[in-house]
Amino acid sequence: MFELNAGALSYPYGSRRTVVYGRRGMVATSHPLAAQAGLTIMQQGGNAIDAAVAAATMLTVVEPTSNGIGSDAFAIVWAQDRMWGLNASGPAPRGLTAEWVKSQGFETVPAYGWPSVTVPGAPAAWAALSSRFGRMPLSRTVAPAVDIARNGHPVAPLVSDSWVRAVERFSTLLTDPLYGEWFRVFAPAGRGPRPGEIWHLPDHADTLEAIGDSGADAFYRGQVADRIVQFARETGGVIAPEDLSDFQPEWVSPIAVRFRGYDIWELPPNGQGLVALMALGMLEGLNPASEEERIHYQIEALKLGFADAAAYLADPRTMPWPARAWLTDKYTRERRALIGPRARVPTAGRPISGGTVYLAAADGDGNMISYIQSNFRGFGSGLVVPGTGVALQNRGELFSLANEHPNRLESGKRPFHTIIPGFVTRGTRPVGPFGVMGGFMQPQGHVQLISRVLELGFNPQAALDAPRFYWKEGNRVAVEASMPVSIQDALRHRGHEVEMELGPGLFGRGQIIWRDDQGVLMGGTDPRADGQVAVW
Repeated sequence: MFELNAGALSYPYGSRRTVVYGRRGMVATSHPLAAQAGLTIMQQGGNAIDAAVAAATMLTVVEPTSNGIGSDAFAIVWAQDRMWGLNASGPAPRGLTAEWVKSQGFETVPAYGWPSVTVPGAPAAWAALSSRFGRMPLSRTVAPAVDIARNGHPVAPLVSDSWVRAVERFSTLLTDPLYGEWFRVFAPAGRGPRPGEIWHLPDHADTLEAIGDSGADAFYRGQVADRIVQFARETGGVIAPEDLSDFQPEWVSPIAVRFRGYDIWELPPNGQGLVALMALGMLEGLNPASEEERIHYQIEALKLGFADAAAYLADPRTMPWPARAWLTDKYTRERRALIGPRARVPTAGRPISGGTVYLAAADGDGNMISYIQSNFRGFGSGLVVPGTGVALQNRGELFSLANEHPNRLESGKRPFHTIIPGFVTRGTRPVGPFGVMGGFMQPQGHVQLISRVLELGFNPQAALDAPRFYWKEGNRVAVEASMPVSIQDALRHRGHEVEMELGPGLFGRGQIIWRDDQGVLMGGTDPRADGQVAVW
């Protein structure tokens, strides 16, 4: 039985929203129009997976500051009475190698331009999810996004803020004519849109429509693929036709750890979900006596997880050991033993000797999905394929150029990935999806949300409202202004270098949908975003 104690009903720091309940269907996203698109598709006969695809494609239109058609995607799905995992992250093109990047004059992979561009995986994810689990054709589930892209929508307040800041930053950074299409599409007046300003993306609409009509074939083998390759050839990029045509998303088996009687699931590498699982495994054997000690333990456990990730996490084909090696009882005990009463700078161990958007959806038939897609840095690489609206992601920035590093850039290899969907089960019963967007905040957010619910009994909305920390490096930890001063002082006393951050951007934006034993759905959406839980 999924139970919430009395602490779930009120939050001592003040809850900004109330938890949402429903039964027949629920969609939680960072933007109201995306949540409503998903719910509309469900009410028209689609299931939770159809709803997720509708919401995901809508998010490329209404929140281009975080994701787009050129993004990657990951998903954990509960359908057909079992769990499925989907890795739709694209590899480096055949011509993208460490040697090529160095020949362009770089010592590390840059954030912008062709060296950071990997094959987009999101359109293939939409098609794969729709084909395997959906009740509707892809053309129908993308239709709401096509309509909004073509006919316009009023820009949401927080999206506007991110957009304006991106235009200001790009105006200084991206002065090469290579980036002219980005400014034509996203800043034609030389500025970002104001809150409520109507915005149209007609090229984007045409591309989404082509993807829907062709089951994404147009993107990887048809007219959109042709334009991507032509743009690369004309501007010094290395994406070739076969890089797109050969791409296929991969169905994978999620991995889990037990925490407070529940199983917490993440996808295996190349994503960083392993960091959250390692931290939760360490925390399972600790019993904090206070909230300050609970947060201290979480910071120290996450540090150790990140240290291992920095040293080893990559495309699983080049990692020294399989993902489950980091989750064995023996290794978890060894790492847990390094957590003491004082903050310490982490180091990697040896398991064996020798801009993102997240959404959750659930329907009345038991289907549930945890879905995430991202460009990595805001709008991505700064490259927009002319006439398509496709902003290409910059996931390749996370590759290493160091010799012998597991995550060294090589053609055909997937980079280390930050975006991670989460899922909770108890025994054989699905509880539901959860996730937190925001680069390296994501595993930190997963750990904090799960602890708030399973250790303190908060409901999903209260868990999202709670103040968060963000470990930066060494002993430096940022905290939200709403974090009680007494806890900040106690962390400093333990050796943490605590910095208060006033803006919400650093601390991620999450969504949760969980189902109880009676089939009642309860959802929460992060107050740090423009989000909404749409319910039926």
